Amino acid sequence: MKSIMIQGTGSNVGKSMLVAGLCRAAKRRGLSVASFKPQNMSNNAAVTMDGGEIGRAQALQALACGILPHTDMNPVLLKPESEVGSQVVVQGRRIATVKAREYAKLKPTLMVSVLESFKRLKSQYDLVIVEGAGSPAEINLRVGDIANMGFAEAANVPVILCGDIDRGGVIAQVVGTQAVMDSDDNGRVVGFMINKFRGDPSLFDDGYEMISDHTGWRGFGVVPWFKDAWRLPAEDALDISSGPQDGTFKVVCLTLSRIANFDDMDPLAQEPNISLVMLKAGEVLPADADLVIVPGSKSTRGDLAYLRAQGWDVDLAAHHRRGGRVLGICGGYQMLGQMISDPDGIEGTLGDSAGLGLLDVVTQMTGDKRLTSVHAVHVDTELPFEGYEIHIGRTVGPDNARPFAHVDGQPEGAQSSDGRVMGSYLHGMFSNDAWRGAFLNSLGVTASGSYSSGVEQALDDLADHVETFLDVEGILQAAS
Repeated sequence: MKSIMIQGTGSNVGKSMLVAGLCRAAKRRGLSVASFKPQNMSNNAAVTMDGGEIGRAQALQALACGILPHTDMNPVLLKPESEVGSQVVVQGRRIATVKAREYAKLKPTLMVSVLESFKRLKSQYDLVIVEGAGSPAEINLRVGDIANMGFAEAANVPVILCGDIDRGGVIAQVVGTQAVMDSDDNGRVVGFMINKFRGDPSLFDDGYEMISDHTGWRGFGVVPWFKDAWRLPAEDALDISSGPQDGTFKVVCLTLSRIANFDDMDPLAQEPNISLVMLKAGEVLPADADLVIVPGSKSTRGDLAYLRAQGWDVDLAAHHRRGGRVLGICGGYQMLGQMISDPDGIEGTLGDSAGLGLLDVVTQMTGDKRLTSVHAVHVDTELPFEGYEIHIGRTVGPDNARPFAHVDGQPEGAQSSDGRVMGSYLHGMFSNDAWRGAFLNSLGVTASGSYSSGVEQALDDLADHVETFLDVEGILQAAS
């Protein structure tokens, strides 16, 4: 039962993707393998086989391993609700909403759960590949750390440090990280790798040697930029983009400040006949948009205010008047209604917020969180699809008489009387190929291909990429 940990010189250096590639490479070598991330911060969550939630990147890594996602793969998940506070999810269940300073006090107590989950995984698989968070160079966070070297020390896991050459200064990234860490933490590092090189990797041979000479660490390779990364589910909403064959049917998704569970966009991004626009702050909703998606949010009332601050409420009203369609998913569904009430201050400040008024429904926030996989039947196409719910709040009103779908024979969601505004709590619907094809066809778009098989092929291609440019055999031998 072995393990190895990939830590980064900073955030977004490509750790998640490299771990996914290594997991698929290990699986193809006949090993039973699982991924593990002690602590993640993301509002893009996945529902697990045991009825909890983990970061979406860990769900992709589970797919790379050929196993179902489980809460043990990401025992601590932080879901930001504001600039200063986050919901804390431990082993798949929400335990509190705390501010950063409060979390610093809570964090050391979470190591028990982290190690418990890790030991369970390690007892079940030949290999566990661990992903760090942020960087071990953040030595101000070392005391009580559960994400990087604190975990590596407690679990006795060897570490490989990953640098991002695309950011520039990669020699300083790696050498500087060694310089600020203490000798015990440095002793846990068995080597380094460089990620996101553009061009011929041999051009970095001198720099690669310099890093090895300065650190005394073994180099495991230089990985060029993986050009097909767009085919894999994105961990960050800003990383979502249409593929190289952008289509003429324009789908616009509002990139809310606390956008959550935006994996709904990934299948649409890969449709060759669709041009997907992730609308950012300060941008105007294009007048030629065919479908506007108001996505999920970790702070529905807060993001409703953010939406209005961008002027998108006016844009949406104009889009609807022009005959355009609107789909609200989860928090977006709540925003489309007449009113959102939070009498207990569950999302923060108690009170009411007027909705966008495009659906005749109202929402009341409740303390109970619904977290489940569902089998649904879409009303208009009469086709089944698989999805999941992950939300608080209950939405009712006259437009519920025209549901979006049925779940266990019960109506779910709502549609406006003209059928051009739709709302649903169901995430993941677009991952269902047959349903996605029928839904898009009803809008005049021809769907293409299988999303799931495309993701599987991309993971195989990623594993090939990793095998070509990394010393995978050496990495596996370094595991202990």
